[in-house]
Amino acid sequence: MKNEALAKVIKRVQKTYAGWSKDTSVADMRVDWDNLFNGNTTPVETCDFHINALHCRWIAHQNADSNKVLLYFHGGGFRLGSIDSHQDLMARISQFSGCKVLGINYRLIPEHRFPAALEDAFNAYSWLLNNGYSSNQIAIAGDSAGGNLVGALLNQLNSLDIALPAAAVMLSPWLDMKATSDTYQSRAKFDPIHQHKMILALARDYLRTEADADDPLASPLCASLDGLPPLLIQVGDHEVGLGDSIQYADKATNAGVEVELEVWDEMIHAFHLFAADLPEANRAIEKIGEFLRQRLN
Repeated sequence: MKNEALAKVIKRVQKTYAGWSKDTSVADMRVDWDNLFNGNTTPVETCDFHINALHCRWIAHQNADSNKVLLYFHGGGFRLGSIDSHQDLMARISQFSGCKVLGINYRLIPEHRFPAALEDAFNAYSWLLNNGYSSNQIAIAGDSAGGNLVGALLNQLNSLDIALPAAAVMLSPWLDMKATSDTYQSRAKFDPIHQHKMILALARDYLRTEADADDPLASPLCASLDGLPPLLIQVGDHEVGLGDSIQYADKATNAGVEVELEVWDEMIHAFHLFAADLPEANRAIEKIGEFLRQRLN
C-alpha cells in the first residue's frame, strides 16, 4: 500500500479485531473500541448532562458559535461506540464548522433493539427545539450506524411534519439493513472494518423482526426522500458500504434534494475517526465545516 499512514491505521484496526474471540464480552469490545478511536487531540470545552436517562455531551471549540448546533450520532454498528470514542472527531468538526456539537450515548444492542436508538436521537433533537434552538440553527450528522440514524431521523421528522434541520451530514452511512449493494462483495478485500456477514449479523441483532429491514426508519434507503434538507455524504472508495451512499445520493437527487456526494480514494470505513493520522480525514472534516458554515444561520 502506497499510503503508509493508512496502512498503519489498518494495522491498528486489525490488531483490535484480532484481540477478540467468541468469548470476548460486549463490554470489553466497547472499551477496546473507545481506546482505538479516542485521541482527544483537539482542545475543546465539554459539558456532560442528561436528557432524562440519555447521557449527552456538549463539545465546543473556542471559535464555536453557541447559536449554531450540530447534533452528532456516533457509529459502531449500533453495538459499540460512544461520545468518548468520537469526541476528537466531534471536536474537529466543532473547530472547522464553528458550531457547538451535541453528542449522545444512544442505547445500544444487544440490550436495546430498534427503534431504541432512533427514539434517543428523536428525543435529543426535540430537546434542542424545546430549549431555544430553531431548526435553521441545527444540523445533524453521524457516521456508520450514526449515519443511519441521520437518515432515519429525517424520515421520522418528515412523517410527523416536524421542522427539519438546516442540513445533514452522513459519513460512511449504513443505510440498508439487507446490505444489497454489489460493493459488499467488490470492496470486501479492501475493507478492514466491515464485511457482509458482519453487517447482516449486526442487522439481525438490531432489528426486532425480519420485516423491520424494509422499514424506512431502520433502512433509510427504503424511504421517500422528498423534501429533505441539503445533504453532504462522504464515503471511502475502499469500504463495502460504498453502494449505500451512492444509491442514497442518487435517490435523493432524483427527489430534488441538494446532495453533495464525495467518494474518497483509498479511504476506509469511517476514516474520519483517524484524523490524527490521516491528512485525508482532516481535509474531509474541513469540507464538513465549510458545508455547515454555508447552511447554518
